[in-house]
Amino acid sequence: MDIKQLLYFITVVNEGNITAAARKLHIAQPALSNHIKNLEDDLDVKLFHRGPRKITLTEAGEILYTKANNILELKNSIRKELEDSKSGFKGTLKIGTISAIDADFLENTFLRFHKKYNNIKYEVYEGITPEIINLLFSRVIEVGIVRTPFDKTGLNTHYLEMEPMIAAYKEDNDLDKINSKISIKDLDGKPLIIYRRFENIIVSAFQKLDVNPYIFCINDDSRTSLLWANTGLGVAIVPMSSKNLVLANNLKFKIIDNESLFSQVSIITLEDSNLSTVATNFIDNIK
Repeated sequence: MDIKQLLYFITVVNEGNITAAARKLHIAQPALSNHIKNLEDDLDVKLFHRGPRKITLTEAGEILYTKANNILELKNSIRKELEDSKSGFKGTLKIGTISAIDADFLENTFLRFHKKYNNIKYEVYEGITPEIINLLFSRVIEVGIVRTPFDKTGLNTHYLEMEPMIAAYKEDNDLDKINSKISIKDLDGKPLIIYRRFENIIVSAFQKLDVNPYIFCINDDSRTSLLWANTGLGVAIVPMSSKNLVLANNLKFKIIDNESLFSQVSIITLEDSNLSTVATNFIDNIK
Protein backbone atom coordinates (compact mmCIF):
# COMPACT_ATOMS: atom_id res chain seq x y z
CA MET A 1 0.00 0.00 0.00
CA ASP A 2 1.40 3.39 -0.98
CA ILE A 3 0.26 7.00 -1.27
CA LYS A 4 -0.61 6.65 -4.96
CA GLN A 5 -2.88 3.69 -4.28
CA LEU A 6 -4.65 5.62 -1.53
CA LEU A 7 -5.13 8.59 -3.86
CA TYR A 8 -6.59 6.30 -6.52
CA PHE A 9 -8.88 4.65 -3.96
CA ILE A 10 -10.18 8.00 -2.67
CA THR A 11 -10.80 9.22 -6.21
CA VAL A 12 -12.83 6.10 -7.06
CA VAL A 13 -14.94 6.62 -3.94
CA ASN A 14 -15.49 10.31 -4.68
CA GLU A 15 -16.34 9.75 -8.34
CA GLY A 16 -18.60 6.77 -7.66
CA ASN A 17 -17.21 4.44 -10.32
CA ILE A 18 -13.97 3.29 -11.95
CA THR A 19 -14.69 4.89 -15.34
CA ALA A 20 -15.17 8.41 -13.98
CA ALA A 21 -12.20 8.05 -11.62
CA ALA A 22 -9.91 6.89 -14.43
CA ARG A 23 -10.99 9.86 -16.52
CA LYS A 24 -10.22 12.26 -13.68
CA LEU A 25 -6.85 10.64 -12.95
CA HIS A 26 -5.93 10.51 -16.66
CA ILE A 27 -5.09 6.82 -16.56
CA ALA A 28 -6.55 3.81 -18.37
CA GLN A 29 -9.51 2.12 -16.71
CA PRO A 30 -7.91 -1.37 -16.65
CA ALA A 31 -4.79 0.08 -15.01
CA LEU A 32 -6.89 1.74 -12.31
CA SER A 33 -8.86 -1.47 -11.74
CA ASN A 34 -5.57 -3.32 -11.24
CA HIS A 35 -4.38 -0.74 -8.71
CA ILE A 36 -7.60 -1.19 -6.70
CA LYS A 37 -7.36 -4.98 -6.89
CA ASN A 38 -3.73 -4.88 -5.74
CA LEU A 39 -4.74 -2.67 -2.82
CA GLU A 40 -7.48 -5.13 -1.81
CA ASP A 41 -5.04 -8.05 -2.14
CA ASP A 42 -2.42 -6.19 -0.10
CA LEU A 43 -4.91 -5.47 2.71
CA ASP A 44 -6.69 -8.81 2.33
CA VAL A 45 -10.12 -7.15 2.40
CA LYS A 46 -12.90 -6.31 -0.02
CA LEU A 47 -13.23 -2.51 -0.29
CA PHE A 48 -16.22 -2.14 -2.61
CA HIS A 49 -19.63 -3.57 -3.35
CA ARG A 50 -19.65 -3.38 -7.14
CA GLY A 51 -23.01 -2.56 -8.73
CA PRO A 52 -23.93 -2.23 -12.42
CA ARG A 53 -23.55 1.58 -12.38
CA LYS A 54 -22.17 2.64 -9.03
CA ILE A 55 -19.91 1.15 -6.41
CA THR A 56 -20.40 1.48 -2.66
CA LEU A 57 -18.00 0.97 0.20
CA THR A 58 -17.85 -2.09 2.40
CA GLU A 59 -17.31 -1.61 6.12
CA ALA A 60 -13.56 -2.10 5.55
CA GLY A 61 -13.72 0.41 2.70
CA GLU A 62 -15.33 3.03 4.93
CA ILE A 63 -12.56 2.61 7.50
CA LEU A 64 -9.86 2.91 4.85
CA TYR A 65 -11.54 5.94 3.28
CA THR A 66 -11.41 7.86 6.58
CA LYS A 67 -7.82 6.84 7.32
CA ALA A 68 -6.64 7.43 3.74
CA ASN A 69 -7.99 10.98 3.81
CA ASN A 70 -6.14 11.58 7.08
CA ILE A 71 -2.91 10.20 5.59
CA LEU A 72 -3.13 12.42 2.53
CA GLU A 73 -3.94 15.43 4.72
CA LEU A 74 -0.87 14.63 6.80
CA LYS A 75 1.30 14.31 3.67
CA ASN A 76 0.12 17.71 2.46
CA SER A 77 0.64 19.14 5.93
CA ILE A 78 4.27 17.98 6.01
CA ARG A 79 4.92 19.67 2.68
CA LYS A 80 3.34 22.91 3.82
CA GLU A 81 5.08 22.89 7.17
CA LEU A 82 8.46 22.64 5.45
CA GLU A 83 7.69 25.92 3.73
CA ASP A 84 7.50 27.78 7.03
CA SER A 85 10.18 25.87 8.92
CA LYS A 86 12.69 28.72 8.85
CA SER A 87 10.83 31.89 9.69
CA GLY A 88 7.19 31.21 10.41
CA PHE A 89 6.25 34.24 8.35
CA LYS A 90 5.03 32.10 5.45
CA GLY A 91 3.08 28.89 5.45
CA THR A 92 -0.30 27.53 6.45
CA LEU A 93 -1.90 27.29 9.89
CA LYS A 94 -4.06 24.17 10.07
CA ILE A 95 -6.53 24.76 12.84
CA GLY A 96 -9.74 23.16 14.03
CA THR A 97 -12.42 25.16 15.75
CA ILE A 98 -15.85 24.78 17.19
CA SER A 99 -18.46 26.65 15.16
CA ALA A 100 -19.78 28.58 18.16
CA ILE A 101 -17.07 31.25 18.22
CA ASP A 102 -18.10 34.88 18.54
CA ALA A 103 -16.80 37.87 16.58
CA ASP A 104 -14.83 39.29 19.53
CA PHE A 105 -12.76 36.12 19.75
CA LEU A 106 -12.01 36.21 16.02
CA GLU A 107 -10.93 39.83 16.25
CA ASN A 108 -8.81 39.37 19.37
CA THR A 109 -7.01 36.28 18.07
CA PHE A 110 -7.03 35.80 14.31
CA LEU A 111 -7.14 39.44 13.24
CA ARG A 112 -4.34 40.37 15.66
CA PHE A 113 -2.27 37.41 14.44
CA HIS A 114 -2.96 38.25 10.78
CA LYS A 115 -1.75 41.83 11.24
CA LYS A 116 1.57 40.52 12.54
CA TYR A 117 1.91 37.59 10.11
CA ASN A 118 0.03 38.72 7.03
CA ASN A 119 1.54 36.11 4.70
CA ILE A 120 0.14 33.18 6.67
CA LYS A 121 -2.68 31.21 5.04
CA TYR A 122 -5.29 29.17 6.88
CA GLU A 123 -6.95 25.79 6.64
CA VAL A 124 -9.88 25.76 9.06
CA TYR A 125 -11.75 22.62 10.08
CA GLU A 126 -15.04 23.07 11.93
CA GLY A 127 -16.81 20.64 14.21
CA ILE A 128 -17.88 19.95 17.76
CA THR A 129 -15.22 19.61 20.45
CA PRO A 130 -14.78 15.78 20.24
CA GLU A 131 -14.36 16.03 16.45
CA ILE A 132 -11.71 18.74 16.80
CA ILE A 133 -9.81 16.62 19.34
CA ASN A 134 -9.93 13.62 16.97
CA LEU A 135 -8.52 15.78 14.16
CA LEU A 136 -5.72 16.85 16.48
CA PHE A 137 -4.80 13.28 17.44
CA SER A 138 -4.98 12.29 13.76
CA ARG A 139 -2.51 15.15 13.11
CA VAL A 140 -4.75 16.66 10.47
CA ILE A 141 -4.55 19.92 12.45
CA GLU A 142 -1.95 21.37 14.80
CA VAL A 143 -4.11 23.63 16.94
CA GLY A 144 -7.65 23.19 18.22
CA ILE A 145 -10.12 25.71 19.60
CA VAL A 146 -12.60 23.85 21.78
CA ARG A 147 -14.93 24.40 24.70
CA THR A 148 -14.96 22.75 28.11
CA PRO A 149 -15.75 20.12 29.25
CA PHE A 150 -13.37 17.71 27.52
CA ASP A 151 -10.78 15.06 28.40
CA LYS A 152 -7.35 16.75 28.70
CA THR A 153 -5.36 13.51 28.44
CA GLY A 154 -2.51 13.93 25.96
CA LEU A 155 -3.22 17.63 25.42
CA ASN A 156 -1.55 20.92 26.20
CA THR A 157 -4.35 23.28 27.19
CA HIS A 158 -4.52 27.05 27.41
CA TYR A 159 -7.79 28.17 28.97
CA LEU A 160 -9.32 31.51 28.08
CA GLU A 161 -11.58 33.56 30.33
CA MET A 162 -14.40 31.74 32.10
CA GLU A 163 -17.89 32.72 31.04
CA PRO A 164 -21.28 32.03 32.60
CA MET A 165 -24.16 30.17 31.00
CA ILE A 166 -27.18 32.23 30.03
CA ALA A 167 -30.86 31.50 29.56
CA ALA A 168 -32.19 32.68 26.20
CA TYR A 169 -35.94 32.89 25.63
CA LYS A 170 -38.57 34.68 23.58
CA GLU A 171 -41.45 35.26 25.98
CA ASP A 172 -41.69 34.39 29.66
CA ASN A 173 -43.52 36.62 32.12
CA ASP A 174 -41.85 35.01 35.13
CA LEU A 175 -38.31 35.55 33.83
CA ASP A 176 -39.14 39.06 32.61
CA LYS A 177 -39.83 40.12 36.20
CA ILE A 178 -36.31 39.17 37.30
CA ASN A 179 -33.28 41.41 36.80
CA SER A 180 -30.25 40.43 34.71
CA LYS A 181 -29.39 37.32 36.75
CA ILE A 182 -31.59 34.33 37.52
CA SER A 183 -31.18 31.21 39.62
CA ILE A 184 -31.61 27.59 38.65
CA LYS A 185 -34.82 27.48 40.67
CA ASP A 186 -36.22 30.21 38.39
CA LEU A 187 -35.95 27.67 35.56
CA ASP A 188 -37.85 24.94 37.39
CA GLY A 189 -40.53 23.55 35.04
CA LYS A 190 -39.34 25.57 32.05
CA PRO A 191 -38.87 23.63 28.76
CA LEU A 192 -35.09 23.65 28.40
CA ILE A 193 -33.19 23.49 25.11
CA ILE A 194 -29.61 22.35 25.69
CA TYR A 195 -26.41 21.40 23.91
CA ARG A 196 -25.81 17.64 24.26
CA ARG A 197 -22.30 17.98 25.73
CA PHE A 198 -23.62 20.19 28.54
CA GLU A 199 -26.37 17.76 29.54
CA ASN A 200 -24.54 16.16 32.48
CA ILE A 201 -23.32 19.52 33.81
CA ILE A 202 -26.75 21.11 33.59
CA VAL A 203 -28.64 18.16 35.08
CA SER A 204 -26.10 17.87 37.91
CA ALA A 205 -26.32 21.59 38.73
CA PHE A 206 -30.13 21.39 38.87
CA GLN A 207 -30.19 18.23 40.96
CA LYS A 208 -27.80 19.71 43.53
CA LEU A 209 -30.59 22.18 44.28
CA ASP A 210 -33.27 19.46 44.26
CA VAL A 211 -34.66 20.71 40.95
CA ASN A 212 -35.55 18.17 38.28
CA PRO A 213 -34.92 19.90 34.93
CA TYR A 214 -37.47 19.56 32.14
CA ILE A 215 -35.19 18.82 29.15
CA PHE A 216 -37.39 19.62 26.17
CA CYS A 217 -34.74 19.42 23.42
CA ILE A 218 -31.14 18.15 23.23
CA ASN A 219 -29.03 19.08 20.18
CA ASP A 220 -25.44 19.36 18.97
CA ASP A 221 -24.94 23.10 18.46
CA SER A 222 -25.52 26.25 20.52
CA ARG A 223 -26.87 27.95 17.41
CA THR A 224 -29.59 25.32 17.13
CA SER A 225 -30.54 25.94 20.76
CA LEU A 226 -30.81 29.69 20.12
CA LEU A 227 -32.87 29.26 16.95
CA TRP A 228 -35.33 26.98 18.73
CA ALA A 229 -35.61 29.42 21.61
CA ASN A 230 -36.16 32.26 19.14
CA THR A 231 -39.31 30.54 17.89
CA GLY A 232 -40.69 30.42 21.43
CA LEU A 233 -40.31 26.68 21.89
CA GLY A 234 -38.43 26.92 25.16
CA VAL A 235 -35.49 28.34 27.08
CA ALA A 236 -32.01 27.73 25.65
CA ILE A 237 -29.04 27.32 27.99
CA VAL A 238 -25.85 28.34 26.21
CA PRO A 239 -22.48 29.99 27.03
CA MET A 240 -22.70 33.77 27.13
CA SER A 241 -20.41 34.23 24.10
CA SER A 242 -22.89 32.25 21.98
CA LYS A 243 -25.69 34.80 22.20
CA ASN A 244 -24.66 36.72 19.08
CA LEU A 245 -24.10 33.66 16.89
CA VAL A 246 -27.52 33.85 15.23
CA LEU A 247 -29.77 36.67 14.10
CA ALA A 248 -32.44 36.26 16.75
CA ASN A 249 -34.11 39.59 17.40
CA ASN A 250 -36.85 38.01 19.53
CA LEU A 251 -34.54 36.65 22.20
CA LYS A 252 -34.04 37.93 25.73
CA PHE A 253 -31.08 36.86 27.86
CA LYS A 254 -30.53 36.27 31.57
CA ILE A 255 -27.26 35.18 33.23
CA ILE A 256 -27.69 31.99 35.25
CA ASP A 257 -26.11 32.68 38.63
CA ASN A 258 -24.63 29.30 39.53
CA GLU A 259 -20.99 28.40 40.12
CA SER A 260 -21.36 25.06 38.26
CA LEU A 261 -22.70 26.56 35.05
CA PHE A 262 -19.60 28.12 33.56
CA SER A 263 -17.67 27.27 30.41
CA GLN A 264 -14.31 28.16 28.84
CA VAL A 265 -13.00 28.30 25.30
CA SER A 266 -9.62 26.55 25.26
CA ILE A 267 -6.68 26.38 22.87
CA ILE A 268 -5.27 22.86 22.62
CA THR A 269 -2.25 21.18 21.06
CA LEU A 270 -0.81 17.69 21.40
CA GLU A 271 1.59 16.99 24.25
CA ASP A 272 5.19 16.32 23.15
CA SER A 273 4.46 17.43 19.58
CA ASN A 274 6.87 19.44 17.46
CA LEU A 275 4.71 22.35 16.37
CA SER A 276 5.50 24.20 13.18
CA THR A 277 6.85 27.71 13.56
CA VAL A 278 3.51 29.08 12.35
CA ALA A 279 1.54 27.19 15.01
CA THR A 280 4.05 28.17 17.72
CA ASN A 281 3.74 31.83 16.76
CA PHE A 282 -0.06 31.57 16.86
CA ILE A 283 -0.05 30.06 20.35
CA ASP A 284 2.45 32.66 21.59
CA ASN A 285 0.29 35.43 20.14
CA ILE A 286 -2.69 34.30 22.24
CA LYS A 287 -0.88 33.97 25.57
